Amino acid sequence: MAKIKTIFYCTACGNETPKWMGRCPSCGAFNTIEEHIEKPVPAGRSKSAGFGSIRRAKSITEVDSADEIRFLTGMGELDRVLGGGAVQGGLVLVGGAPGIGKSTLLLQICKELCKERRVLYVSGEESERQLKLRAQRLSVMPENLMILSETRFSDILESVEETKPDILMIDSIQTLYNEANESSPGSVSQVKDCTMSLMQLSKQEGITVFVVGHINKDGNIAGPKVLEHMVDCVLYFEGDPNSSYRLLRAAKNRFGSTNEIGVFEMVDTGLIEVPNPSQMLLEGRPEDASGTCVACVMEGTRPVLAEVQALVSKTSFNVPRRTSDGFDFNRAALLLAVTEKRGGMKLSMFDAYINVIGGLKLDEPAADLPVVLAVASSYRDQCVPNDLVAIGEVGLTGEIRSVSHMNQRLGEISRLGFKKCILPRNGSEKLEIPEGLTVYRVRNLREAIEVAL
Repeated sequence: MAKIKTIFYCTACGNETPKWMGRCPSCGAFNTIEEHIEKPVPAGRSKSAGFGSIRRAKSITEVDSADEIRFLTGMGELDRVLGGGAVQGGLVLVGGAPGIGKSTLLLQICKELCKERRVLYVSGEESERQLKLRAQRLSVMPENLMILSETRFSDILESVEETKPDILMIDSIQTLYNEANESSPGSVSQVKDCTMSLMQLSKQEGITVFVVGHINKDGNIAGPKVLEHMVDCVLYFEGDPNSSYRLLRAAKNRFGSTNEIGVFEMVDTGLIEVPNPSQMLLEGRPEDASGTCVACVMEGTRPVLAEVQALVSKTSFNVPRRTSDGFDFNRAALLLAVTEKRGGMKLSMFDAYINVIGGLKLDEPAADLPVVLAVASSYRDQCVPNDLVAIGEVGLTGEIRSVSHMNQRLGEISRLGFKKCILPRNGSEKLEIPEGLTVYRVRNLREAIEVAL
């Protein structure tokens, strides 16, 4: 009889160690090592689980790819984030804070998916009656939608064999438990074991699996980090609890880009797609106010306009405060130093606060110039024109460097009614300038500040 083996692993990175440690030797995280008891797997377990017979290796030229492996979910924003639709046999993990809309999103796409496919929705948190009440509120009542309230993994596999669904939805992975594992439901061991079984099921049977995962206090999906390595796609649902707008972004996608975002609005009847996120992010923008500038960044293939605000005030401390929300703190400190050195502003005597409106995180170099102009506007207490947008990367010598996808950015700027745009001089000679848009080509930081202020 095989011996029971005890190992310790890091919940942050999945690194295994023979003994407990206060700090993970792989990722350096503290107090993340947990104990896990590995028991021998009974012979024939995978076969009894319904995963089919042993597969044999074959040449890549023998694999039939004639059938279309992608299909649309009925939500354009979700299809965009997935890379053009869901993939047959893919395993998708959807994470987010409680009440953000994960279950609502999966239940809503069932209305379109059930027109041509059979869907099995498994909930470990709601009864069948509660699921039906929620489905009625969302107006999702297709005949091909099968619902099951169960947490025992073996019973879920039996239901899969009986109903033979094309799509399986698990809500949530933290509620499932495998009887062969004596750990409590929701533990790291149970989550890892159930996810591995779902991955085998999706690959061998060609079933597309959507899994809901809760997040911990750090904002990561609860469970070991290897959980995200096992799945094909990791989606994060983000949003301000005080706002009705939600952002869906991919942290990992084996079949598409991770730069795309989807924007939704939560209403009484469920989630509504927001096809024009720029208008949403600029809603309520103040007019004739200092310390604000509009930036145009690329989220995947989509240009998005966002408002950057800055507040510069006289400091009462020996060391001025620096705060940024929605913009990298180290990058903000760098830009403040460049603005002081190359723009002639004594920012070392002032506190500086930078904020991106709408919960968007700007991590693209094209947002450098809008941040600098917002800081300069607040410092001088002069307003940037309401119809002006700034694009450009700022170097340490104060030069303005060009960025990619300029034609798409200018088209979005003109479509939303802006009349002026500041952009780098280099690389802007062959651009297609939309009619009615005035372009100011600048070489350095001082020229940009003179044009804007």
